[in-house]
Amino acid sequence: VQLQASGGGLVQPGNSLRLTCVASRFTLDTYAIGWFRQAPGKKREGVSCISSSDGNTYYTDAVKGRFTISRDNAKNTVSLQMNNLKPEDTAVYSCAAAQKCTWHRSSFGSWGQGTQVTVSS
Repeated sequence: VQLQASGGGLVQPGNSLRLTCVASRFTLDTYAIGWFRQAPGKKREGVSCISSSDGNTYYTDAVKGRFTISRDNAKNTVSLQMNNLKPEDTAVYSCAAAQKCTWHRSSFGSWGQGTQVTVSS
């Protein structure tokens, strides 16, 4: 079972994108869902997470105030709204599931193919 991220693209600095994470064979609201990104030559890093139990949200410092994670249980999706994008946000973004939110990548599973986000003028 894998998650699928979509919604990436090429945008200019200051613009926005909305990424969506979908699952085909399980219900996302029973899991914490995390968004991660990996830029060329860098390790994969956690960007944001939304818990399953209380809906708490978490963000890495680099994206606080610019990114918003949310769930749509009716559509079985988790979205990442990214505003005021910067060139340093350029990366492949992926979503994954865990029992609870954590920045430890090893706690997450069901990794799927990510989506490329490129921020450039």
